[in-house]
Amino acid sequence: MTAYTIRRLLVLPIVLIFVTMFIFGMLSLLTPYERASLYVRDIPKNPGALDAIVEKYGLDDPVPVQYWYWLVGREDKVTGETEGGLLRGNLGWSNTGKGWVVDVIGRRLPATAELALWASIPMISIGVWFGVKAAVNHNNWIDQSLRMFSIVGWSIPTFVFGLLVLIIFYARLGWFPPGRLSDWAMQVIQDPSFTQFTRLYTIDALLNLRLDIFWDAMRHLILPVITLAYLNWAYLMRLTRSSMLDVLRKDYITTARSKGVREENVVKKHALPNALIPVVTVGALMVIGLLNGVVITETIFNFPGMGSFLATSALSLDVVSVLGVTLFSCLVLVFGNLIVDILYGIIDPRIRYQ
Repeated sequence: MTAYTIRRLLVLPIVLIFVTMFIFGMLSLLTPYERASLYVRDIPKNPGALDAIVEKYGLDDPVPVQYWYWLVGREDKVTGETEGGLLRGNLGWSNTGKGWVVDVIGRRLPATAELALWASIPMISIGVWFGVKAAVNHNNWIDQSLRMFSIVGWSIPTFVFGLLVLIIFYARLGWFPPGRLSDWAMQVIQDPSFTQFTRLYTIDALLNLRLDIFWDAMRHLILPVITLAYLNWAYLMRLTRSSMLDVLRKDYITTARSKGVREENVVKKHALPNALIPVVTVGALMVIGLLNGVVITETIFNFPGMGSFLATSALSLDVVSVLGVTLFSCLVLVFGNLIVDILYGIIDPRIRYQ
């Protein structure tokens, strides 16, 4: 296991290089003047200003040279200082977010992380519980009902389910509003007396002993959490059910039953740990997907996270922001896959990586 982890860590830089090459390849599809306009906050009115930017940043140099400058930065011939560079955290200026892309991602990421945190808890726990219940009650009315529940959940598009719960619980009943916080709660959050430890409003509200802020944040989270959780319950339930049925047919399960082991212990201690191996892998990848930003859900509920920022940037043709979020998502996916592979080996001791 240690040798496998070391090999994966050694391969990781190569994977990251290919990721950056792919992102830069999309950026290089633009002309030098189109790329030059991405380096400035406002398009200069002087016709020669863009030519100066092209010359300054080497946007008409050969592609490998441009990639190197984009990756590590370029030394200014006048000041001698190195400017730009992905490795220096410079992803460009976001016209959509009115700031540097790195700063905008830093502001938006806590909202998406908070949504992913609260959505993953019911998504995984209820999905696995339903799957176990369906497998244990194979082919009876409980199994059939849960299978119907999963088919409906898996078939409904995200935007349809999101709009449906928004119409019912906000437009009609007025219980759970969109957004992230109410206006009065946002004023409290921005007050210097309120300490933002994590910028996850529910967590910070508890740390500041403000239960009113916590409840207001939860009211805004409930609908997007239900939308994300229900649409993923279906897949996790079907996966858990299939895996449990396969494990329950194994010889060691039959042996345990023949020895008089209680059925509850057969399920919990023998079948479930082995059935959860593929479920843990898929569940972890789902959580990684949530961290990358759920575009449709955040857009429907006006939730100011990574997904809504990506959607707004795409609609505004803000190429720098789109590529910046794409690069961040690729990095999260690469590191997330590494963690999932390592966890896979830890959970199942039978697995030995050669």
